[in-house]
Amino acid sequence: MGVGKTTVGQLVAQKLNRKFIDTDEEIEKEYGIATSEIFKKFGEKVFREKEMSLIISLCKQKNLVVSLGGGAFLQEEIRNACLASCIVIFLDLTFEKWRERINLIIESRPVLNGKSIEEMKELFYKRQEIYSNHHIKIDTDNKEVEDIADQIIKLLENRRLQNLVHTEEGDI
Repeated sequence: MGVGKTTVGQLVAQKLNRKFIDTDEEIEKEYGIATSEIFKKFGEKVFREKEMSLIISLCKQKNLVVSLGGGAFLQEEIRNACLASCIVIFLDLTFEKWRERINLIIESRPVLNGKSIEEMKELFYKRQEIYSNHHIKIDTDNKEVEDIADQIIKLLENRRLQNLVHTEEGDI
């Protein structure tokens, strides 16, 4: 939440010539209102059900770069589908750096509304535990978006090359 998934994802998609999808934006388009309004009007349960349906569907498609909302990966079914069918990249940001961004994101993040800084910190670290389930981790503190995107592409390329030299009989 607020780490820059959409910005980084858009750049990675552009550089790889792939379609980019932000799941929160897709849901907002369907409902015609912002995520925070969906939460208020229909409740988090409705949002999470729609989110799960969309993401499970996207996991079955190829050549996409998808940005999940900060709470999506907390759902075990989404997490399992992503880890089984996709390359999950965790953009890691320290709490100190994330805290610097709170004022920029708080209005658009319903799960932060009305929370104290201590409650936000608790939420941040609770999510970090779940986010530890990934294929690639990128530390983003003090890095420019372009550098983060280039690092992701390099790691994906290395991964692809490693997969080419592995067969059922072992390494070639």
